[in-house]
Amino acid sequence: NFAEVRLPNEENFFMDDRAETEYAIWNDTDLCMDGCKDVVEITMQAMVLDVTPESEGESDEVALLPVAERTTRSHDGAFGLGRPALTEEVAAWDIDVRPDGVGLPEGEGDVWTGEEVFVELCAACHGDFGEAVGRWPVLAGGHDTLTHEDPVKTIGSYWPYLSTVFDYVNRAMPFGYAQSLTPDEVYAITAYLLYVNDLVDDDFVLSHENFAEVRLPNEENFFMDDRAETEYAIWTGEGICMEDCKETVDIAMRAAVLDVTPDDGTSEGEGEANEASAEGNAEEAPAEDSGPDMAELIADGEGVFRQCKACHQVGEGARNGTGPHLNGILDRPIGAIEGFRYSGVMMDAADAGQTWTVEELTAFLQDPRGTFSGTKMAFGGLRSAEDVAAVLAYIEAEGG
Repeated sequence: NFAEVRLPNEENFFMDDRAETEYAIWNDTDLCMDGCKDVVEITMQAMVLDVTPESEGESDEVALLPVAERTTRSHDGAFGLGRPALTEEVAAWDIDVRPDGVGLPEGEGDVWTGEEVFVELCAACHGDFGEAVGRWPVLAGGHDTLTHEDPVKTIGSYWPYLSTVFDYVNRAMPFGYAQSLTPDEVYAITAYLLYVNDLVDDDFVLSHENFAEVRLPNEENFFMDDRAETEYAIWTGEGICMEDCKETVDIAMRAAVLDVTPDDGTSEGEGEANEASAEGNAEEAPAEDSGPDMAELIADGEGVFRQCKACHQVGEGARNGTGPHLNGILDRPIGAIEGFRYSGVMMDAADAGQTWTVEELTAFLQDPRGTFSGTKMAFGGLRSAEDVAAVLAYIEAEGG
């Protein structure tokens, strides 16, 4: 019955027929406008619909002046459109913050207030601890991963200046409600993001007065692009020539394919050779299935662990981050890492004497919130038992 429904204004819409009904009238060679007035009188002015905040003291009469009376030529050659921006209007848009703190509004915010605001307004996309939900950006973790094949670039591991964090949150967040936060809320969220990146303590208060004192770990690895001075002269000018070039190019090594799609672990050539070998030995009795190779299982687990490394570390030099380090976790009492701030449900499990057995870890990794209702770990869980077995093998191999 969809096509039977008619909206009230339908009859006032029709196909554009001006090409047939009007074009001939206005394209006649004898067409002439007679009796035109020597002077055109404007009897009504369009009003300016201005959404820009009025300057202090500006009256309604000024705000609603006709266009002709509100516009002036801002410079020679201008078209007389618009008007010079008011000082207050420029100030409303001038909200950028420099690394040295210039441009910061007055205000302050602490970690715990930041956590409350972040969980309410930001966690739906970025997770409670900045670990990200789905494919939204990860904000925390990733320490010491910039040299890895798949680095985790976060505020704590990659970003150079805290001013970038403040400016972006203040200018563009929360998603869909940009610039709705107060300065104190932006300071509080920024303080919380420092905390989840293990850069400040939980009693830290960030303000316009101490902002410039905060340094992010990767700041020193950013520098001004000096190639125009240091390299340009080397590769330009007369006499630049490549000499003694080889007649043939030997490829000694190939770049790895950075792909999240599982493969069979063989190259194209190896696959063909294996296929031929299989055909040649088709009559041989099949070997007994001895289960997955441990080295292969550990390698698969390293790939799965990429989902965890934003919050957790394992292996030599592992430390607490957004989540506790995982060294020695197998058969370790739950909630036993000294100095880490566990959620209440984990502390209850610790008081009950529970330990991280393989069975307990398996259940938790598959359904974190279902296993420990109230955990602050926002990770949704691993989908397959094979991924769980692989990541546990990797964690154990790395010192878990």
